[in-house]
Amino acid sequence: MNKTGMIIKVCGMREAENICAVDQLRVDWMGFIFYPGSSRFVKEVPSYLPRKAKRVGVFVNEEPSVIFERARQFGLDMIQLHGNESPSLCQALFDNNLEVIKAFSIEPGKPFPKEMVERYEGYCDYFLFDTQTVLHGGSGRKFDWQVLADYKGETSFLLSGGISPEDGEAIKAFTHSRWKGVDLNSRFESSPAIKDVSLLEEFIKNIRQV
Repeated sequence: MNKTGMIIKVCGMREAENICAVDQLRVDWMGFIFYPGSSRFVKEVPSYLPRKAKRVGVFVNEEPSVIFERARQFGLDMIQLHGNESPSLCQALFDNNLEVIKAFSIEPGKPFPKEMVERYEGYCDYFLFDTQTVLHGGSGRKFDWQVLADYKGETSFLLSGGISPEDGEAIKAFTHSRWKGVDLNSRFESSPAIKDVSLLEEFIKNIRQV
């Protein structure tokens, strides 16, 4: 993959001033977490929402009616499903002009969950591979990226799970024919839902160097 065209998603945003600052960094997608169990849970619409980055709503086993309501309230472009949602829900979201990202948890030390992932082929715009955690993401922990060599599907994916400011060279060295970008969250925070803009800026410049 040409790293200059890599998708950069920054997830777990909540505060208007921080959202505005990150929006100036040429990130591609910005994630808002609507899972009440998360320390980055968004309860109300911030006074500023991204105008440059696509808006991604992150949900965990939520009722479809709630997903559609949040999509309307926040002007969401994409829906990321991080629980046990069905392929039929992915199709329903797609039918309502929403792009769909299905997240899959990779358990450290375990094989790639090939059969589970295959069920969603053709129903999603992107997959996202994250480290398994009881909190459905945001753990700051990595999984072994080498297991993704066993992913032979057709759907493009984002790499997630504990990516840190120190991982620039590892990101630039990683290769996979379906890999399209990275998802950045807890390792770039000064506190939950508050991103360190200078760390993000430096990291993005590094991985997008030609």
